[in-house]
Amino acid sequence: MQPSPDRDATVRTRRRRLLAAAVLVILAGLAVHVLGSGPVADFTGDALYAVMIYLVIAAVFARAACWVIGAVAVVVCTLIELFQLTGIPAGWAEAFWPVRLVLGAGFDARDLIAYAVGAITATVCDLVLRRRSPAPRAG
Repeated sequence: MQPSPDRDATVRTRRRRLLAAAVLVILAGLAVHVLGSGPVADFTGDALYAVMIYLVIAAVFARAACWVIGAVAVVVCTLIELFQLTGIPAGWAEAFWPVRLVLGAGFDARDLIAYAVGAITATVCDLVLRRRSPAPRAG
């Protein structure tokens, strides 16, 4: 059974919107990183990181259920945070500083809470937006 052209167009549109949102979230995260300081900025940056991970996963798996995307985003963020315990990301960041923005450099358990908040927020927003968008017409 072939997907309808309307459904394919809907998925393409969703992917474009998700990737555009990811770019905006990355810019917001960089602004928080450059302009902010302290625990609120750290929490906000980590939550935005989880939102960005959610958006990228959602763009790749555009037909997946929102709750699945949210759960995978939390798992990915948690694995990246746990990877920091090895010290490898910190070593890479010393050699090439942008690695710090992608993988971090030091484990902080509080980051796990921020990731959950970011992923849950993205999931809820996606659920609301999906329900508001018109369903593709049956062909």
